[in-house]
Amino acid sequence: MPTNTSKDTAPADLYRHGLRLLLDKDIPAWVDLWDDDGVFEFPFAPEGRPKRLEGKAAVGDYMRGYPDFIDLHDFPSVEIHRTTAAETIVVEMRGVGRLVKTGSPFDMTYIAVVTFRNGLITHYRDYWNPLALQDPASDFTRKS
Repeated sequence: MPTNTSKDTAPADLYRHGLRLLLDKDIPAWVDLWDDDGVFEFPFAPEGRPKRLEGKAAVGDYMRGYPDFIDLHDFPSVEIHRTTAAETIVVEMRGVGRLVKTGSPFDMTYIAVVTFRNGLITHYRDYWNPLALQDPASDFTRKS
């Protein structure tokens, strides 16, 4: 995984770098991978959770408390598929860890469609399974 990124880094490498930052709980560095006008969408988000975030600041605000609720340990399965659009990838992955407040296991599968421009995320569609996280301890989007 690259330790730094540039506009010439391939989308798959940028994405893997982002996963490493999430495992390291370096949320500010992960947010720095975003374009100022980036859009983060959650098409399957349940009622009460955001469906769309617009702008790097909104993404940062949304992700700020993530490590306090979900302790990611690994992404044991990551498959990155190229598309006909060179800057867009489709990712199938699984993240595992634990819920910080309860110690319960965290095990989530995702499909993401991610577009980069000039080495930054401009659009991220996150198709995660909301049924897998019905434990209120997993909701890092709510202010306590």
